Amino acid sequence: MSTDRLSFSHKVKEELYKQISPARHCQLAELSALLTFSGGLKRMAVPAENEMFVRKCFTLLEKTFKITGYVSDGQGGRHDLIGIPDPSGKIRESLRSSVLLERACCKRAYLRGAFIAAGSVSDPQKSYHFEIAAAEKAEAFVLTELFDTFEIPAKITLRKHSHLVYIKDGEKIADALNVMEAPVALMAFENTRIYKNVANTINRQVNCETANLSKTISAAVKQREAIEYAVKLPAYEELPEPVREVARLRLQFPDVSLKELGEMCDPKVGKSGVNHRLRRIMELAETGSQN
Repeated sequence: MSTDRLSFSHKVKEELYKQISPARHCQLAELSALLTFSGGLKRMAVPAENEMFVRKCFTLLEKTFKITGYVSDGQGGRHDLIGIPDPSGKIRESLRSSVLLERACCKRAYLRGAFIAAGSVSDPQKSYHFEIAAAEKAEAFVLTELFDTFEIPAKITLRKHSHLVYIKDGEKIADALNVMEAPVALMAFENTRIYKNVANTINRQVNCETANLSKTISAAVKQREAIEYAVKLPAYEELPEPVREVARLRLQFPDVSLKELGEMCDPKVGKSGVNHRLRRIMELAETGSQN
């Protein structure tokens, strides 16, 4: 499949598959999450449907427990699982150890493993949504606590039989990608987020300017209609010359702003002064129409 056609979530996982921590304690933490969130820790088996996932698990098993090769016929003859030889229970015990998540680096590795096993993130061009599915509520709480140590607030919701740990804030999703150590995906995410923010800002400004322009045009049309009516009234000639000057300018320049009208007056007058003179004409037109 072409890289361009892969989902953003898939691209993030491809990057994370290649990320192997140098320290054994981090490798154990990531392996623990990979097996926990794929359901493999209970059965001591690796789900076999994803080759990259299998390779990642056994790379970590080789580095941490010197286990090489796969049990190709699966656990108990099942071809959807690849068994992990652990007759003494040493591996399972190590992967359930309470000391696995004491270091910040191990917390990063654990979150990375959890996302690879059961996570997804939406294309930032469409929406902001990050989630990891947990079979048990306790597993979900572990994730929220880990995210919280990095000042990333994550929430839990129930969907069918899974407890979803999710983040919907774009900035916090970027932080999560950074915590999981996916710099390429983080850069792509941030570039898209910046572009969307700029585009939204421009759209808001254009909409605001369009609305203001519509108000200006609407006000100018009403002013012209009032002036055209007022000039026919006998009382119009009794208005002061500065008021009539503004009336003539408005008829001659129907689209200009009040500020521009004021600059055309002789002598020049401010926006409030122009508005006051136009209001005199509007009042005259309204009084005349009532008589």
